[in-house]
Amino acid sequence: MKITKFLGLSFLLFAFAATLFPEGVHAEDPAAVLDFYGREVQAGTPYLIQDLSYEPGNTSNFVVGATINPICNSDVVLSYENDGLPVTFSPVTESTDGVIREGTLITVSFDAATCKMADVTPMWKIGFNSTGTGYIVTTGGVDQLNQFMITKDKNESSFYQLSYCPKSDPFCECSCVPVGATNDKYLAPKAAVVVDVRFKPELNIYGDKMVSE
Repeated sequence: MKITKFLGLSFLLFAFAATLFPEGVHAEDPAAVLDFYGREVQAGTPYLIQDLSYEPGNTSNFVVGATINPICNSDVVLSYENDGLPVTFSPVTESTDGVIREGTLITVSFDAATCKMADVTPMWKIGFNSTGTGYIVTTGGVDQLNQFMITKDKNESSFYQLSYCPKSDPFCECSCVPVGATNDKYLAPKAAVVVDVRFKPELNIYGDKMVSE
């Protein structure tokens, strides 16, 4: 009887504390993904995905782009900076603050209009390249079915790693797979060359003004 009363009292105290101090009883949010300027990456904001690790010592920045522009049945590749295309991120689980966070499931889309004639979305997915490259990152994804994740690079804290997460497949209890680059610069899961990236806003933000660089 005393144990029952003790448990009931403990539950009431916990509920009372949760009401007064909600931040104290909920786990902290994962760390925010930071952009090139150290600001929090925002859902729906266009970013260039920049890679400086593909060819060590090169003086030209590589960024993520597409094999075809406008986006229509295109694959995702590393391009030189002037050929890059901005992308947007969307959290799979609705976010209250619009911040993209490390280790959470997201969808990735080129910041481009849907190719309506071909009925293809600019959302990223994993598809098979019949030219011999194998499975690569391509366009035409469906919301909630093509999920990715951003995590901090273990060896270089200023860079991040993109991974593909086939967790939306009900028949596959699979872990996330790092996305790298093939020799011909296609982005692909489990590619030999690891791609360490950072996110550069298409527009630089100063206060409430947006100024192009």
